[in-house]
Amino acid sequence: MKPCTILWLTGWSFPNVIFNRLHACLTEFHHISVDYSRAGTPEEMMRLIDEGVANARGPLLIAGWSLGALLALKFASIADGLLLFAATAKFTRSKEEADRGWSDAYLREMIRSLKHDRHEAETKFRQLLFAEEEGAAGMPGFLPPIGSWTTPALIAGLQILRHEDCLTLLPEISCPVLLFHGTEDKVCPVGAAEELVSLLPDAELITLTGRGHAPFIESEAGIAEQLRSWWHEQQKTNDQPSI
Repeated sequence: MKPCTILWLTGWSFPNVIFNRLHACLTEFHHISVDYSRAGTPEEMMRLIDEGVANARGPLLIAGWSLGALLALKFASIADGLLLFAATAKFTRSKEEADRGWSDAYLREMIRSLKHDRHEAETKFRQLLFAEEEGAAGMPGFLPPIGSWTTPALIAGLQILRHEDCLTLLPEISCPVLLFHGTEDKVCPVGAAEELVSLLPDAELITLTGRGHAPFIESEAGIAEQLRSWWHEQQKTNDQPSI
């Protein structure tokens, strides 16, 4: 069996070190992290992902968290599988779809806030990441420091979240998809993941009760084992001779 590459796409405003503990739990995989923390435009973010894909070898899993998950869906046609955390196919939603995302007005306000006081804007966003019990358990303390992205990169990421809509792509995504989603996610509500599973041809959703928008933090070992088992089953299926 060829070694598999996992291409990691991080969430908005976070450095790639957020995935380090997952990497350590998945040593049999080759890991590539795309750094778009200094990208000036959405187009540059896409180009950097293209470069990461070009460096991959063997079967390719694309793993994305939040913004990274939305970007992973854009590149699904070249992947052998997707691993998505706190995912959505369309982040901006109408009032009637508030159970699946945020309003565009909220993101526009975030962009204005970034231009005025980026540290405060990032701080407010981080306050939404964890469920109440996670906060009480000290999970915010496991986050890397604020300030790793440039302001243009933060704005570019928000523009992607404002405008990208992958809903129509989902029925055509042929690779298997494994999703992890917290039931208490206030950024990408779990309804967005349920929508994904209903439209993707081959998807499995694992909901994590009581978890918020960063469901892998302090759950890395268990998630790694679930990913390993799922990927092994996918490989077994692919290795079966056709009739």
